[in-house]
Amino acid sequence: MLVRYERPYSHAAHWARRFARIAFVLSLLSLLAHRFGPLTTPHFLALALFAGALALLAVVLAAVGLTRLWQVAAIGGKASVSALFYAALPLGFLGYGAVQYMTLPAIYDISTDTVTPPPWIRQPETQASWIKRNPAVTPGDREAQIAAYPGLTGRRYDGALDRVFQGVRKVVEATRISATAELGVENARPDLGDLAVRPGAGADANTELDVIPVPAARPAPDIDGIIPGRRSGDIVLQGEWRTLVVGFRFDVLIRLREEAETTFVDVRVASRYGQHDLGMSAAFAEEFLRALDAELLGIAGD
Repeated sequence: MLVRYERPYSHAAHWARRFARIAFVLSLLSLLAHRFGPLTTPHFLALALFAGALALLAVVLAAVGLTRLWQVAAIGGKASVSALFYAALPLGFLGYGAVQYMTLPAIYDISTDTVTPPPWIRQPETQASWIKRNPAVTPGDREAQIAAYPGLTGRRYDGALDRVFQGVRKVVEATRISATAELGVENARPDLGDLAVRPGAGADANTELDVIPVPAARPAPDIDGIIPGRRSGDIVLQGEWRTLVVGFRFDVLIRLREEAETTFVDVRVASRYGQHDLGMSAAFAEEFLRALDAELLGIAGD
């Protein structure tokens, strides 16, 4: 008598593929809606966590399906492998974030000047959400930044303020910073007093010249000592930067300060939501300063 063996059916493997597909589609659509659409960061993170939970469930069911395939040759091997591939995107995204969260300090605001950070021109505003954080940056946060990013410092350039300011402008455009406010830009303009022509200079002595007075620029208000981290001769630029792939929003502040015959540049970066920026603020600040070094190559000082 002929005995035909019928392979059992693994329901776990096929449910794993269904859950993994849902997690993949949900994570992809939420990512696109956050980067190019109206989806806010708190809602995006909530959907990403939900998609990650579905993907994790799919991985567990896929493991059951593969175990059944090994033990009793149950149907569902392809479904299990497919589920693992679909679950890779949501789990990879959350896994990377978890590693950064565990290995880096829980800070959301970094500055190359940790003693007197440059103050914001316009205080960044964030809407209330389920992602909570401390409203103020504490000295402990600055100490944690120094311990985690000891090489993150400002740059001193052996150049005039206007020359360095031109380089900063180019780097701001190259790094996709959208300018939102600026202060003290007039400090980078040439001194109008140097452009005044003395009466009779370069002309015949018998020729009478009409001397046109050159209006002097209105002096900037003396704010030295009133606002910590800001002087009347500083140039301050504030803008918004978004990560290229995910589209997380960060506020960026750049301060230029002329000291003797050099110009010092400081950068401050802060994330919009949460207590932890996952190291992205410091990474962008270092990227900006490296680009500025390349732009101003030859006038960088020690």
